[in-house]
Amino acid sequence: MKNELLFCPLGGSGEIGMNMNLFGYGLPGDHKWIMVDIGVTFADDTLPGVDLIYPDPGFILDKKENLLAIILTHAHEDHIGAIAHLWPKLRCKIYATPFTAVLIREKFKEKNIDITNDLKIVELNGKVKLEPFDIEYITLTHSILEPNGLRIKTPAGIVLHTGDWKVDPNPLVGGDINSKRLKEIGDEGVLAMICDSTNVLSAGRSGSELDVRKNLLNIIERLKKRIIITSFASNVARMETAFYCAEKTGRQISLVGRSMHRIYKAARQCGYLKNTIEPVDPREAKNFSREKIIYLCTGSQGEPMGAMMRIINYTHPDVFIEKGDAVIFSSKIIPGNEKKLYKLHNQLVKDGIEVISEETEFVHVSGHPNREDLKDMYDWVKPKCVIPVHGEHRHMIEHINFAKELQVPYPVQVENGDIVKLSPGSEPEIYDKAPSGRLYLDGNVSVEENSQSIKDRKNLSTNGYLEVTILVTPKGNIHNTPIITFRGLPIYEKEEFVYGIEDVIEKTVKAFKLGDKRQEPNLIDALKIACRKITKEKTGKKPFTNINIVKI
Repeated sequence: MKNELLFCPLGGSGEIGMNMNLFGYGLPGDHKWIMVDIGVTFADDTLPGVDLIYPDPGFILDKKENLLAIILTHAHEDHIGAIAHLWPKLRCKIYATPFTAVLIREKFKEKNIDITNDLKIVELNGKVKLEPFDIEYITLTHSILEPNGLRIKTPAGIVLHTGDWKVDPNPLVGGDINSKRLKEIGDEGVLAMICDSTNVLSAGRSGSELDVRKNLLNIIERLKKRIIITSFASNVARMETAFYCAEKTGRQISLVGRSMHRIYKAARQCGYLKNTIEPVDPREAKNFSREKIIYLCTGSQGEPMGAMMRIINYTHPDVFIEKGDAVIFSSKIIPGNEKKLYKLHNQLVKDGIEVISEETEFVHVSGHPNREDLKDMYDWVKPKCVIPVHGEHRHMIEHINFAKELQVPYPVQVENGDIVKLSPGSEPEIYDKAPSGRLYLDGNVSVEENSQSIKDRKNLSTNGYLEVTILVTPKGNIHNTPIITFRGLPIYEKEEFVYGIEDVIEKTVKAFKLGDKRQEPNLIDALKIACRKITKEKTGKKPFTNINIVKI
């Protein structure tokens, strides 16, 4: 038997979000593993009550004694968001650069977990030795501080895991993309590249933060009243631009929203944003005249609890908005958020407030590579094999086609759970399938995607709720009338509906002995069926139905 080099994505392939990637090396059945990133995605309206979704780590949990470490590429939530939820099951070392480490500590602090001994800080462009893996962090550019690619050297060869990246000649905050080192790695020979696919459908280049700054300054110079900018809190370069524009136009700036303060504090702690003006507390800022203040807010995607939504709904205690003011949405509309954001835009315009977004002005650039950026990476690295990740299927398939155009010998299309053998063999191949799936954070409990709580809540949200309580006397008779409670049912004639339910209960009960415990489960099932049937006839809904039989 020969040692194998394996790659297996458990999340982030066939989707944008909840990245989790495994690399394994060793003899069949005895591999050592590293995990690259451990992220989340956010639930939509189809999952009522669920906040976060993250990959099911069951495959690696079964092998956790051979899991050497979690290696984090950068601090976006789709790359680190699950760490405090899943690490207690994994209990391994965590490696991160300083800015990512600060945010990681906060996540564990919220969970009252002391991570001091297991969180290892890696300096920019630093190295980590985890036999048989020799890992080097490569500074890239992205829409957050300290984004890294990973050169993963094994006895079988070198793999480059790009993480999230772009080519930005002027990132404004943080280091430039280390193209020199990427070229050197390419000259060494790269067995495989695991690569970001997010913008493969977009021609040209993704653009520079410097160009956004120039245009935002032009826009802000013409605006006369109160200005609210909303953006992704994690984009520190965009945050610095807001500070820069405020200073250049003689305005003060105020940060609004917990995430915005958290990222600002973390950036300052790591030595960034040292030459900017000091932000003003929102409670003080409301005393400034309208033409002298800029607010930088969370909630660019219309999040219900984001600062922007509270401002627009006039429920924020400190920030007011009125006719003549302007709101700049300096962010991309994430697919799926269009409806609620356009509703928000319409409300603002209706109230006499100017709305500026990427649809009308150049106020945002992506943090991911367009096709020309990708071409640069391929020219530098010259991989023998490419495995597209971080994209929906349409992105990844197009990335495969793009790699073929660039003469990559072995492009491999994967989805979550695919185990790719990179070595040995004449060419990489998917040779096995690992169990993969999703876990939901339901309240503060982690549940499987087919959990009964999720099924019940979906049913409740769609069909409503019906509860019947029957009081039974010691002689086995119904005491008074059943107690009938319902919610979420389209009922206009309440009394008629209740009488109908009571009638079917009476008819159903006649077939059973109420005092017989052996018959009780069958009676409950029969009552559920009968009550749901009559409700469907009356309302068109089949509600979540609960039957209680109480002996008095």
